[in-house]
Formats: sequence, C-alpha cells, structure tokens
Amino acid sequence: MQFMVKAYDGKGMLEKRMEVRPRHLEGMNKLGKHVICAGGLLDEEGKMKGSVLVVDFADRAELDAYLAAEPYVVEKVWEKVEVEVMNVVLVNGEKRN
Repeated sequence: MQFMVKAYDGKGMLEKRMEVRPRHLEGMNKLGKHVICAGGLLDEEGKMKGSVLVVDFADRAELDAYLAAEPYVVEKVWEKVEVEVMNVVLVNGEKRN
C-alpha cells in the first residue's frame, strides 16, 4: 500500500528540526525501497516547515510503526501528521507496477 504522509512542524521548530535532521535522514535511508519520494515543505522564505513522504508499506500498521520511531515524531518536531492512502501510478515519468 502506498501512503502520502504530510507532516507539519510545530511553531518555532526550525532550529530543532535542523538538530534532529541527520537522524531523520539516516532513518529514511534505512527505509530504502519503502520510500518512493520525500522532501521538505517550505515556507514563503524558503525555510523548511514540514515534510511530505510518499511511502510503500505492507499496511497501515507497518507505516504507524515507522512513524512511532521517526525522530521528528519522537523529538516532537512534527506537530501535525496527516496520512492518506494513495495509488502511485508514475514515478519520474515512468509507469509504476
């Protein structure tokens, strides 16, 4: 199942985000093929204010297990996390199986 995770940082969390970011990126790298794409949400000044992840897990429980250990969640950088089930059709202009 594919999911879109849209996560918003709490107010004034940019410094904390940057402190935690290396652990976040390390965890994302460990997810490997579970990550279809990921990136930071930017404010009007180009500063990070959240994240969007498109991921593929067997089910919602597997996604929730990842989120429970996600450094931005554990360190309370992300204040609000929205999850939507989606059907990924194209990746980099290529049809996905």
